Amino acid sequence: MVDEAHPVNSKAHQFVRIAVKLSIILVLVYAAKLGIDLLMAKIMLFETDAAARAMTGLIITVMVGYAILLAIPFIPGVEIGIAILVLEGADAAPMVYLATVAGMLLAFLIGQYAPLDRLIPLCHDLRLLRIAKLLERIELTPRKDRLNAMHDKLPKWLVPILCDYRYVTLGLAINMPGNIALGGGGGIMMAGGISRLFQTRFAILTILLATLPIPLSVWLLGADVLQ
Repeated sequence: MVDEAHPVNSKAHQFVRIAVKLSIILVLVYAAKLGIDLLMAKIMLFETDAAARAMTGLIITVMVGYAILLAIPFIPGVEIGIAILVLEGADAAPMVYLATVAGMLLAFLIGQYAPLDRLIPLCHDLRLLRIAKLLERIELTPRKDRLNAMHDKLPKWLVPILCDYRYVTLGLAINMPGNIALGGGGGIMMAGGISRLFQTRFAILTILLATLPIPLSVWLLGADVLQ
């Protein structure tokens, strides 16, 4: 009887574990949606006189919220940043730039230092088997050998794009229109961190340069450049 009951108990335990993890993910998604709604409501306050008297505290709150949301995959963070620039113009450009850099860097560091030994079981539970296998290969391959292993497996035409000039590709990807399909800026940077193919200091430099053009243009030419 014990032997017959054990598989049932094991399956029930696995089902409960998966259900708990899915519930946590759904809660986080809902929290992100609430965060976006709250942030957009705060941004709209920029247009009111009452907000103008408390602009410093309001804009700090918005910038912190923007940076956090930007670090979350599949969140349209760039659109939020542009909304702030359109409403506030050149004065907000330096703060939007710093918040964008902070959000992108946060996403990269989360990926860079995420414990793969915990991510792999999570992917298995969610039936993301291809991602789980990819993470297993990353975990088993020493850091110094990962780039060579990727170099050998890719088609020759992809080697310059994803290996030799990977930092340029990373910078272009986070600026590419429609990159929300790839996870948005935060998702791309998080994936870059998880891949363990990017050195932190060069990733920071890439973020600093890749996120500069739009805020710099608004700062020099005004918000009309976005129209």
